[in-house]
Amino acid sequence: MQLATKTGQVMHADHGVEAFCDALWLEDGLSLATRLAYRRDLNAFALFLSETGCARGLSEARAEDLLAYIAARHPNSKASSANRRLSCLRRYFAWLMQGGLRQDDPSAGIRSAKQAPRFPHTLSEEQVEALLQAPDTEDLLGLRDKAMLETLYASGLRVSELVSLRVAEVSLRDAVLRVVGKGNKQRLVPLGEEALYWVQQWLGKGRGVLLGAKPSDVLFPTAKGEAMSRQRFWVLIKQYAIRAGIQAALSPHALRHAFATHLLNHGADLRVVQLLLGHADITTTQIYTHVARERLRQLHAKHHPRA
Repeated sequence: MQLATKTGQVMHADHGVEAFCDALWLEDGLSLATRLAYRRDLNAFALFLSETGCARGLSEARAEDLLAYIAARHPNSKASSANRRLSCLRRYFAWLMQGGLRQDDPSAGIRSAKQAPRFPHTLSEEQVEALLQAPDTEDLLGLRDKAMLETLYASGLRVSELVSLRVAEVSLRDAVLRVVGKGNKQRLVPLGEEALYWVQQWLGKGRGVLLGAKPSDVLFPTAKGEAMSRQRFWVLIKQYAIRAGIQAALSPHALRHAFATHLLNHGADLRVVQLLLGHADITTTQIYTHVARERLRQLHAKHHPRA
């Protein structure tokens, strides 16, 4: 079977899955991991249609086919997983309609599953201060780790963005980082005085000693001159948290979450935090606003005449 779009592009028996995934990259710049997840979701639905004896293929599926698939997967799925699959199908059918391959969207009338509010685990300002003081800066690797933790808290980077930073992406003069985030999108993030100081200390006194003659453009390399893995940095955070006596539940993005919540607590605009975090959609950033409720109550009590 072959399908042809309005532009004459021909798609074969995969019902345009590969062309759709290519469009996600060309039009939206979505990451490889996201594109692979979309491909898996679409292929899983196609397999379901085949195994249940449905005469229709993926691109011809009807609303009842989608509902049957959702019902079959529901007992073993979280609401977030079900909504991710539905989101994928919605984008796929919208793409088919845009290309003139369908006149209707079978997913249009299907409602998303209800999800409980998702609040990130974060740290208090006192806990962050204790964590930042945990590395021994007299030790070579401790100096590196101190600079990494300060950079992470000052900039709100994702761990993957932090460990992949290159020396050329840091402007010491302007105290700014050039960050390559999800979907290969770039943003500029201020570093702050404290983090800038420790990055300068690391570059001036530690990095060259650690590398020796090994060539590397990584800002925070391992002793082998390579970029640190996200898993290794997560192990370091847990070790320093234990040293700092922090009992709170931690995630690999603990300092990123703290960066956002502490900014909002001190009156930062949500749109500014969105830009700093590199979120494409402000609704993603809004998960941090719950931590600002106490501040809002304080402002109301201070400024409202009837408070």
